[in-house]
Amino acid sequence: MTGKLLAHSARPKRGIPAQGFWEHTEAVARMASANAGHACRFWTGDYRFFCAEVEAAARLHDCGKLAPENQEVLARTSKDPLPVRHEDAGAAWLLERRSKKAAMLVASHHAGLPSESEEGKKVFMIPPGKRYRLAETIEHTDLHMAEYAAEYAQAGVLYGCEEGEGKRGWSGLTHRIALSCLVDADHTDTAANYRQAVPKEPPKRRWAERAEALDRYVNELSVERKDDARNEDRRVVYERCASVAPDFGIVSCDAAVGSGKTTAVMVHLLRVAETRKLRHIFVVLPYTNIIQQSVDVYRKALVLDGEDPTEVVAEVHHRAEFQDPDLREMSVLWDAPITVTTAVQFFETLAANKPARLRKLHELAGSAIFIDEVHAAIPTWLWPQTWRWLKELANDWGCYFVLASGSLAKFWENRDFVQTPESIPDLLTPEIRSRLAKVEERRIQVLPHPQPLTCSGLSRFVAGKTGPRLVILNTVQSAAVLADHMRTNNLDVIHLSTALAPGDREKVVERVRDRLEDKASTDWTLVATSCVECGVDFSFRTAIRESCSVASVIQTGGRVNRHGAWNDAEVWDVRLGDPMFNQHPGFKDSREVLRKMMEKGELRGDASAVVTEALRQELIRKDVRTKSDELRGCETGEEWAAVAQKYRVIDSDTQTVVVDSALVDRLKKGERVPWRVLVRGSVQMWRKKVQSLALLPVQQDGEQFYWTGPYDPEFLGYMAGVLPLIQGKDTGLYG
Repeated sequence: MTGKLLAHSARPKRGIPAQGFWEHTEAVARMASANAGHACRFWTGDYRFFCAEVEAAARLHDCGKLAPENQEVLARTSKDPLPVRHEDAGAAWLLERRSKKAAMLVASHHAGLPSESEEGKKVFMIPPGKRYRLAETIEHTDLHMAEYAAEYAQAGVLYGCEEGEGKRGWSGLTHRIALSCLVDADHTDTAANYRQAVPKEPPKRRWAERAEALDRYVNELSVERKDDARNEDRRVVYERCASVAPDFGIVSCDAAVGSGKTTAVMVHLLRVAETRKLRHIFVVLPYTNIIQQSVDVYRKALVLDGEDPTEVVAEVHHRAEFQDPDLREMSVLWDAPITVTTAVQFFETLAANKPARLRKLHELAGSAIFIDEVHAAIPTWLWPQTWRWLKELANDWGCYFVLASGSLAKFWENRDFVQTPESIPDLLTPEIRSRLAKVEERRIQVLPHPQPLTCSGLSRFVAGKTGPRLVILNTVQSAAVLADHMRTNNLDVIHLSTALAPGDREKVVERVRDRLEDKASTDWTLVATSCVECGVDFSFRTAIRESCSVASVIQTGGRVNRHGAWNDAEVWDVRLGDPMFNQHPGFKDSREVLRKMMEKGELRGDASAVVTEALRQELIRKDVRTKSDELRGCETGEEWAAVAQKYRVIDSDTQTVVVDSALVDRLKKGERVPWRVLVRGSVQMWRKKVQSLALLPVQQDGEQFYWTGPYDPEFLGYMAGVLPLIQGKDTGLYG
C-alpha cells in the first residue's frame, strides 16, 4: 500500500485532519489496557489473561480498515460507509491464534455482543472455525490477510497469544466489562479526533476529606432542625451508618421515611470507599425527580474548596449514548467520583450488549453502590437475574452494595427469587428500626375508592379532599390530561412529569417546595407521575394514587404527613375509566396483587414484610415467572443480544429529543455540547412517538431529534403539543 494509512477521514469544514491508522491504533491500545488494568485490580479472575485479550483486541480492532477499498474512502473527505466490513479481519487474525475472547471483542465493537444461537448457525453457512466472522467479508479478508500482517510487521506491532486459566469460564458480565474497556477507548480517541476534545482528568476521590465535609454539613443541619421531632432519629441513624465496618459485599438499610438515608448511607459508603480504596460511588434512584434533590444535597455537602460541583457529583437523568463518531463526545460516562443516576440507566447497562450503552460499564468495577428505594428500582421479574449480577459484582469485581428503602423488600430471603435464600446484614440495629417503625404506624391510612373514575370524576374527587393534595398517575399522558382538565376548570394545579426536560422539572420542584412551605395556602394540587413517588422530600396532606402496586401505594404514603403533624392523613387508591387516560401495561400483575391484598386487609403491619410478600405474589404469577425464567436462561446460554432485548426496566424504546430551541440551534451548527447540557435540555420519547410525530433529526444521520411542536416549560412540557392531537385538534406539529 502507498501513502499514509488512515483510521478516520478528514473534516475540512471543521478544520479536522485525517487521523493516521497507527496513531489511532496505539491510542486505543493504550487506553483500553489502562481501562482493563483499573477494572481488573478488583477482579478475582485471571488478571493477566483479561488484560492481554483486551489489548490484543484493541490493536486489531480496526485491522480491516487497511483494505484498499476502505483506505480509498477514508482518504476522501466524506462520511460514506466503508465498503468492506472492517471488524472481520481482526477477528480472523485472532481466531487463527486461538484468542477467541479477543476475536469476539473485535467482532462486537460495532455490532454488539452476539447471541450463541446465532453464532452456532454459522457452521451451516460458512466454513467451520469461522465463529465471529462475517460471511460476506470472509473471502475478501482471507485474500488480503497477508498484506495486513505485513503492514503490522513493518510498523512493529506484534501480537502473541497469552495463555491463562482466564480463557475459561468468563461470565456474561465479564464479557460486557471487557468489551466496555475496548469500546470506551475507541470512542474516546475517535471523539478526541473529531471534536478535538482532550479527555479531562476527573477530580480526585478524596473520600476521607469528603466524609469529614459531610459530617460538618449534617451537624450544621442538625442545629438548624433542633426543634424537629425527627431530628434525634436522624442523628441516631447517621451515627450508626457512619460506624458500621464494611465486612460484607452487600448490606441493607431498612430505614423509614424521613430518617435521613440520603446522608447516612453516603457517609457509610465514603468510609467504605476509603477503607477499600474504591474508585467511584454510585447512587441509583428509581425516578428522575429524586436525582436533583439528592444531587443538591451531595454537592452542598461533599464538594471541597476549588472543585467544580458538576464534575465531583455527576447527575444522569436519562440516556445519552451515541454510536455516531460525531456524537460520541456527548455520551454519558461514569468517571466522576460520585454519580447519581436512575435505575433504568444503571441496570439496563448491566444487561446491555450494544457498544454505546456498554461503554461506561468498566468504571463500575471497584465501586460502592447505593440502590435507594430498592423496592421500586426494577420490575419484580427482573430481580432473580439481577441478584446474580449484584452477587457477582460484589464477590468477583470488588463492588460494595447498600440496598435501602422505607419499605424494603427482602427478596433475597425468598426461594422464589434466589436459589439459596440468605440473610444479609442491615446497617441499622433492630432497636433503631423499631424506633422508626413506631412513628410510621400513626402517620397515614390507606383507603380504596370503590369504582373507576372518569377524568371529570377524578377531578371532582381530588378537589373535594383536604389540601395540599398529591395525585400520582401511571402514565405521562394521563397526568397531562388530568392537569390540563383541572386548569381548564380554574383549579389551582401544578404538573410534574418527564414530559418536562430535567432543567424545567427542577424549577417546578422548587415551586412545589415553596407552595408546601406556605402554610396559609393549602387549596392546590400537584398532578404527577411516579417520578415523585419515592424519595422526594414533599409532605402533602392527602394523596391519590392510581392503582399500581403494593410498594407504590406504601411509598406514596411517604409523601404524605412526613413529620406526623396530622392524625387523619389519607392515601387513596383509585382506578381510572376514561378513554383519555391510557393504561400502563407493565402494572397489570402488580395491580391485581394490590387489589387482593387490600381486600384481605393485608396492607397493615411492617412495611418491609408487606412489600416482600407482594413481590412474592407477583413473581409466582405464571406470566411473570415465565419471563423471569426466560431471561435467566438467555444469560446462562450466552444469548446476550436476547438478554439486552428482554431486560427492560421500563418497557419502552426511547430516543433523545432536544426540547430547548437554543440548544437545538447550537447542535445544528455543529457546536460541542457537554453531555450534562444535552441531558438537561432534552427528554426521552418513545421511538414510535418520534416516528408518528415526524420529528426531525438534529443532523441528517444523527441519533438526536428535536421537538417541533409547542413546548410549555412551566406546565405541560412537550404534552402541550401532544394533547391537542389526542383531542383531535391541529397544532401544526407536523409543520
